[in-house]
Amino acid sequence: MPLRLAVYFNSLIAEIHKKSMSYKYLEHSTDAFIEVKAKNLEEAFSVAGKSVVETIIDLRNIQEIEKKNIKVKGRNLQNLLYNWLEEIVTITITDGFAISNFSVNIKKNTEYEIISTVSGEKLDLEKHNFKVEIKSPTFHLMEIKENDEVTMRYLLDL
Repeated sequence: MPLRLAVYFNSLIAEIHKKSMSYKYLEHSTDAFIEVKAKNLEEAFSVAGKSVVETIIDLRNIQEIEKKNIKVKGRNLQNLLYNWLEEIVTITITDGFAISNFSVNIKKNTEYEIISTVSGEKLDLEKHNFKVEIKSPTFHLMEIKENDEVTMRYLLDL
């Protein structure tokens, strides 16, 4: 009985954690309009990165074979988000690297900086089920709200 109870609580905790950091597609006629909810900025930026990759390809088939370090800067949070999303698009489409996992650390001095380690493998359009190419993120409709949780909204030009 204690083992079954432990398994149940672990699955319950995992479900709660999934709900505390998630994203969804909002209504938009031509582009991907995404809303992220997370408990802090690091998780929000991690989920935002994941949303970009999942818009382009299917995450389920990506193996964590290789790691890459990423540094992105921005003068404010919106600029940081734009630069982060653009970097993930570039890594995925231009560099041909399918990212499956994000570790994000955000620092603020005179400007914001993300220091991230991502893991994944070489992009294979068939294996990773290529969906759509993202041209660029945009500042149009971009929002970042920090209250009890972080809510981000952004548009990806397809």
